Amino acid sequence: MTTKIAIFGVGLIGGSLALCFKGKEGVTVVGHAHRPESAVKYVNRGVVDQATLSLEEAALDADFIFLCVPVGRLEEYLQQLSRLPLKPGCIITDVGSTKASIAACALTLDLPGVHFIGGHPMAGSERSGVEAASSLLFENAYYVLTPPPGVPEAAYQALETLLLQTRAQIVRLDPERHDEIVGAISHLPHIIAVALVNQIHAYDTSDSLYSTLAAGGFRDITRIASSDPIIWRDILLNNRSVMLRLLKDWNDEVSTFIHLLESGDGAGIESAFHEANQFRSQLPERRKGMITPLFDLHIDVPDHPGIIGRIAMELGDQGINLSNLQIIESREDVPGIMRLSFRQEDDMERAKILLQQNNYTVYM
Repeated sequence: MTTKIAIFGVGLIGGSLALCFKGKEGVTVVGHAHRPESAVKYVNRGVVDQATLSLEEAALDADFIFLCVPVGRLEEYLQQLSRLPLKPGCIITDVGSTKASIAACALTLDLPGVHFIGGHPMAGSERSGVEAASSLLFENAYYVLTPPPGVPEAAYQALETLLLQTRAQIVRLDPERHDEIVGAISHLPHIIAVALVNQIHAYDTSDSLYSTLAAGGFRDITRIASSDPIIWRDILLNNRSVMLRLLKDWNDEVSTFIHLLESGDGAGIESAFHEANQFRSQLPERRKGMITPLFDLHIDVPDHPGIIGRIAMELGDQGINLSNLQIIESREDVPGIMRLSFRQEDDMERAKILLQQNNYTVYM
């Protein structure tokens, strides 16, 4: 008996899910594409078994349907699927980073014998598109499922069992609770990063030294401000009521610091940093999350011709994939600082060992 899995939106997330399922005995993965060249690409890259331009053909007899389209289009796709003769017992799920609105939409639709269970894999990449898809994307990440009231436990267990093939850790939550938590740990930081970058940009229009000195650390702590504007427009508007509450709480935190500075309360400032330090030190370091971690190494390098090429070659010879390379400082009288960035933690760890063996001083 064959299990058919349909993927709508074969990009980074959809493609990575497809790779987790494809090749398993008795499983057929079908991808839906909007353009013929995309359908050919999905198949040629080995991401799906079949690809089709027809929504109806993709959904026909599917046991599982994954909606991996942008948040702003999830309800549209779910409504289209509700008008099709879906296989009895079919399970529809999504991967959007907001859950309450799509759950509410599903409750308004006539889906006889079909079960909708919201989903959110809390993993990502700084790259996008099917070219960045990987069967390892969800490994050691949290994957949230938000089943609505009344969904048969057997349907939930079937989806959970399938998703265990991604090697993610499954977490069961109410849609509203999910949106509160993810709003705080992911959506709010994105707003803060964008606001901070725009604030510095405003200062820079009259004094370009702001952008000159903002290189390095400032770029690192605000890198999520470079996220896709359209995607984040849809996410924030979709989670609007939650974000408004969170932003009011954030304003209270900012007001606290304003008061501490106005009153010259050094002990209060120290206490605020101490509290944040304690909580942050308890957060897990090795688990994937909504905000893609950086895997960086810093090494001292002498100002010698060819040193950059030599290091890159040493890494390449060992099959270690280097994502980015930057010289932070290099002067005749001091060693330069080279930052090496990796997309995978394993590549970073292997590079660290190799560089230390070659007598480079390595900093995490």
